[in-house]
Amino acid sequence: MGMYGRVLLSALGRRAMIVILLAIIVAFALLSDRFATLSNAQTILQGASALSLLAIGQTLVVLSGGIDLSVGSLVALSGVIASLVVQGNPDMLLPAVLAGVGVGLFAGLVSGLLVAVAGVPPFIVTLGMLTSASGLAYVFSNGSPISGLPENFLAISSGSVFGVQIPIIIMVIAFAAFLILLTRTAYGMRLYAVGGNPTASRIAGVRVPVIYVSAYAASGALAGLAGVILASRVTAGIPTTGAGYELDSIAAVVVGGASLLGGRGTLRGTALGLFLIQTLNNGFDILNVTSYVQKIVKGALIVVAVFVDVHANRRRS
Repeated sequence: MGMYGRVLLSALGRRAMIVILLAIIVAFALLSDRFATLSNAQTILQGASALSLLAIGQTLVVLSGGIDLSVGSLVALSGVIASLVVQGNPDMLLPAVLAGVGVGLFAGLVSGLLVAVAGVPPFIVTLGMLTSASGLAYVFSNGSPISGLPENFLAISSGSVFGVQIPIIIMVIAFAAFLILLTRTAYGMRLYAVGGNPTASRIAGVRVPVIYVSAYAASGALAGLAGVILASRVTAGIPTTGAGYELDSIAAVVVGGASLLGGRGTLRGTALGLFLIQTLNNGFDILNVTSYVQKIVKGALIVVAVFVDVHANRRRS
């Protein structure tokens, strides 16, 4: 292969996610006239808004060298708590939002402390939190949807500013804020350093436990905000809301190029992975593809992404 061929392959490799996303968009557009429409594009963005918050939080945790399996259950628990606070009382809108975010933040702090201080593996900690949060969501809701929510709470998902829906605005602000945090601040540099080599980071003076706790706390708080948005969208606090979202958030991060070993990945990659996953979800729904087939495809994407990452690490070594 000549020099120009190698340069072309290298350029395609760096932009593989964009190429794949465009190919998927073209394929769905050819398969259904309903896909390539402005209203469907808005549907994709609206659907991605809550998941984007989970993916951002998951990115922080994965960069630190961990994983957060609890975000789906935290979405359900936060939505239930927020709905209980605001049910039948429009004046409690702000306390309801704060309660939902606070529940997620507290759960994230607990997970982070167990990982950073007690030394429990992240997989075990967040798996336990997933189960506990799911159980609490059923306890607080008595296993039934919490309905009768006021209009101002429902407006969180249905309202708009200058024609742009509020959840989409929240998504854009969150991506911008955390992109600056990861790329323009000392905290971002320390997060990458801890994920890459926690021992060396500790020797260099980085407060490693603080980085761990802050990553899980941020992930929990973002899951809490996502729970509030989804409760507003479905007009009720439902204990099953968010089921499977942990898989989608992990898929977005890993498919976006982050390493599950920690220390490598970008929020831009996560954004591409997120919209790839959301585009697949939307296209499959339009084509009436069953949910279990969708899970197979997303699971396969994760396996392929991790396989590529492992081999890339071996080549660099």
